[in-house]
Amino acid sequence: MVDTCLLAADNVFEGSSLAGIDYVIVLVYMLGVLVIGSYFGRYVKSTGDFFLAGKALPFWAIGMSIVVSDIGAIDFVSGAGGAYRYGIAQANFDWIGSLPAAAIAALVFIPYYWRAGVYTIPEFLGRRYNSAVQIIEAILWLGFLISMLGVMLWATAVMMKTVLGWSVYRSIWTTVIVVGIYTVSGGLAAVVMTDVIQMVIMFIGAGALLVLSFAKAGGWAGVIHKVQGLGPEFQKHFTLLLPHGDPTPYPWTGIVFGLGIVLSTAYFVGNQAVVQRALGARSEWDAKAGMLFAGFLKLFIPVLVIIPGLAALAAYPGLENPDEAVPMLIRDVLPAGLKGLMFAAFFAALMSSVDSYLNSCSTVFMSDVYGKIYEHVKGEPLPPHHGLVLGRVLTAILIIAAGLFAPVTEKFPTIYVAIQTLLSYIQGPTLAILLLGILWRRTTQWGGLAGLVLGVCMTMSLTVMGAEIFPSDEPFLFVSFWSFVFSMVVTVVVSLLTPREPEEKIRSLVFSQVLHDEEVQSALQDRVNGS
Repeated sequence: MVDTCLLAADNVFEGSSLAGIDYVIVLVYMLGVLVIGSYFGRYVKSTGDFFLAGKALPFWAIGMSIVVSDIGAIDFVSGAGGAYRYGIAQANFDWIGSLPAAAIAALVFIPYYWRAGVYTIPEFLGRRYNSAVQIIEAILWLGFLISMLGVMLWATAVMMKTVLGWSVYRSIWTTVIVVGIYTVSGGLAAVVMTDVIQMVIMFIGAGALLVLSFAKAGGWAGVIHKVQGLGPEFQKHFTLLLPHGDPTPYPWTGIVFGLGIVLSTAYFVGNQAVVQRALGARSEWDAKAGMLFAGFLKLFIPVLVIIPGLAALAAYPGLENPDEAVPMLIRDVLPAGLKGLMFAAFFAALMSSVDSYLNSCSTVFMSDVYGKIYEHVKGEPLPPHHGLVLGRVLTAILIIAAGLFAPVTEKFPTIYVAIQTLLSYIQGPTLAILLLGILWRRTTQWGGLAGLVLGVCMTMSLTVMGAEIFPSDEPFLFVSFWSFVFSMVVTVVVSLLTPREPEEKIRSLVFSQVLHDEEVQSALQDRVNGS
């Protein structure tokens, strides 16, 4: 839970003093991000420049931006806390849930998105199915993205209050100003290039904490000896795949089927905040390579984020709140300077998540909601300059609205769980219609619509009944898998009962057709060369 994690950090650091060098590092970081991010505003001349960085992003920037968009300060705290509580099984979310899914995204899905020239996942689904699918998918993602913005700003405020002693409101509006200026001016290019800097800071800060925390605990052998010495129940802390009946959220069946097949794949192929970076690639090769590079980088995240939780268990056994693990390590093992760098890493994680979700939220709204309304009323596509101006205005409105909403987050101690549940509503059904839409030409618009709508309804039903029918106390992995299966079945059945889609409609959107149709291959190559 976001409040539990962040208030744990607040309580642990209450009264602690930072050296002058720590304050300098934090403030220089914030100023540097503002200046560098705003610099890219001079290159934004159209809607494509703002939302897709003019399709000029290199693979290494795409990969690094995807990683820091996913890993936030909440993950630093709750990830280590989860390892403290459940053990190394939590690392599966990056080890099993990264490189395989990134490879599937890079080799199967990303080429279609990039060649189609779309801005969003809902837009692609609209082309493959119909406008109803596009708008419903857009509304689902907007609900998730807007909720996340408020939570992230509140998380930033709590951390800044802890580090700098600022009030919550001062912290929120400082973040709104810094992130808002460079995101409004520079668009996706500013977001991605500042993310590159933020990832470097995150890795350096987390790496320093890892080394010093293991030194405190006596190295890896010392960690194993101390943790296993705490009792029989701690033996499974070093087991990667837990038994099916294990009451933790991570039994092997949930990890393999719910995470490995559905959640991880859906994250890399259907999450707008992730895919949008690949859509801004300067070439199809960069789009695919960037996704693979992100999957490779995420393999290091458990080492930097999860493993310190085990070191904290060895150093501080018996914590009432395991989410205090990382804050206590930072307090006790990092010297002046490195402590400031670690706090800068926290800010980097928070701000990179805020700017990513802000840019994705405005892109989805402009492309899939306002753009569709404008085209329906005017009978023509949204003009590029019109879209650029409104995109910047909308981005500013969204960040201000999120700043106003952020304090409300304090009233909802389980909002983090609620957001994860909301995300699970989307991912199973979305993956089902994406997979069938690209791989099976017989999939129809009505099949896709039924699969999405009924799949979301099934997810909600399974969530309500989850405690009664699944072994885990938090069964979101099982819910995601079975909602995916249900959506697949519904889409197939309804597609077989409805008329085929015209060949011209699905041209260049179905895998088998693209591979065997010479005319389609030629058209796609012309599109790539002309982009």
